[in-house]
Formats: sequence, C-alpha cells, structure tokens
Amino acid sequence: MKLLRYGPAGAERPGLLDREGRIRDLGGIVHDIAGTALAPSSLERIAALDPETLPLAEGNPRIGPCVGRPSNFIAIGLNYEDHARESNLPIPSEPILFNKAPNCIVGPNDDVILPLNSTKGDWEVELALVVGTRAAYVSEAEAPGHIAGYCLCNDVSERSFQIERNGQWVKGKSAATFGPLGPWLVTADEISSPQDIDLWLDVNGQRMQTGSTQSMIFGIYHLLSYVSQFMVLEPGDIITTGTPPGVGMGRNPQIFLRPGDEMTLGGTGLGSQRQRVEAYHI
Repeated sequence: MKLLRYGPAGAERPGLLDREGRIRDLGGIVHDIAGTALAPSSLERIAALDPETLPLAEGNPRIGPCVGRPSNFIAIGLNYEDHARESNLPIPSEPILFNKAPNCIVGPNDDVILPLNSTKGDWEVELALVVGTRAAYVSEAEAPGHIAGYCLCNDVSERSFQIERNGQWVKGKSAATFGPLGPWLVTADEISSPQDIDLWLDVNGQRMQTGSTQSMIFGIYHLLSYVSQFMVLEPGDIITTGTPPGVGMGRNPQIFLRPGDEMTLGGTGLGSQRQRVEAYHI
C-alpha cells in the first residue's frame, strides 16, 4: 500500500493511493497516518479494504508529510563510503547517529526555507524507514518485523551550522522545512528489498546525486537494530538512512543552495519530491 496525508499544513487527512493514482480518504478508518495506525494489525485492516469503497479526495490537494507527529527523527551520517570520502571524513566503523528535530518535517513539495545567516544550504536524498512496532534492543533478525514501511526523505542541511559552529550536527539539520518527507509511505510488504533502491536528486535540472541503497555501509535492518540499543523507537518514528555521493559540499568547487533554486528527487517505488528554495523572512 501507499499511504499518505493530504490537505493544509497542520490539518492533513489520512489517505490511500489507489491503483489509478487517486487519493482515497481514510478518515473514517484511522485518525492519522501516525502512531498506532502504523501497527501491523492496523495496516492489515487497511489492506483488507476495497479502495473503491473509500471517498475520493476532492480537487488537487497539497500532499503533506506521509507520517504525522513522530517522537523521534533519527538520521544516519556517512552511510555511503563515497559520501564519506567526498566529505573528507573517515569511513565509520559503526553507524553515526544524529537527530533532526521532528518539527522540521514538511511535505514533499513544500518550499524549503533557508534559515537566517545560512550560507551553505545543501541537499541529501535518502531512504527513510518508518517504525511500526515498538523497538527496544531488537536483533537484526527481528528488525523487519518492526518496520511499517519506507519513504523518501531530503535531509536538507546547513553545512556552516553543522560543521563550523562547534557542536552537534543537529544544529545544521533541524531548521524548519529541513525534512521533506514522502510523498507516500510504502508499506514494507511492497518493497522486495530495501537494499535495492535507486536514488537520485537534481538541482535546477542538473543531476547531482545518483546512487543505490546497495552501496550502504550499514544495511537497513542493522540500522534499526543498532539504534534500538540506544533508545526506544515508537510507532511512527523515522530513521533516515544516509545519502549517496553528490552533495554540494563534496563538489569541486562546492555548490550550495540559493533562493530560487529547485530540488527534485526520487527513489525506486517511492515517488518523487520537488521543492523550491526560499529565504527566511522575518
């Protein structure tokens, strides 16, 4: 299934994408695509529905982030060897974790707003996993049973805040709008292998990133197991799993986002995103 949220920001409704690509409203079935609605029993109940019996969404609504109100938004750093090398950083011996503020999440086609004093805005196309079952100290073998599905994420970054401001990466990763998510959550049963997904990203029509999750240093199931050793993951929590090479910081000369730029990105079976870059206005 492809689950989504649609409507005005802050008032999104739960939806299902039918076989014809139309949005079917799930408001009578679940309150939101969030929390316990992502548990296996809930997903089974939705999967058993005939989409033709669900109301069609009217018009051409905005698509919101495909998951609502996650308690944790965890990211994995330098999870592709080529990206670590272009960043002039050592290949990690175990996963690097950092936080993105959950309230940086926006819809897949919403504007990305560069924060005040931004000088080095950057892009990162990534595969994100969404937790469906509470996870604490799970093994790698148990990890698949804790994943509700997968989605596309743009881990937007401000490199000067991240690298030059003396502290945790979270400072360069959490500005409002720095977490475009979606357009939909693809349930795990529709992804034959999360380690065989092609990813791409363009800026102003120029291809910047091309990669595959085959090249990850640490695989999806290892990552969920690893993160669960340090914190409890709740249904709806998100782990975005690292980016392939081609970020602006790694290019020679370096290229960074400016107001008026447009990012487009996608992944196999995950849909695509499009964001216009704007400056923050007080």
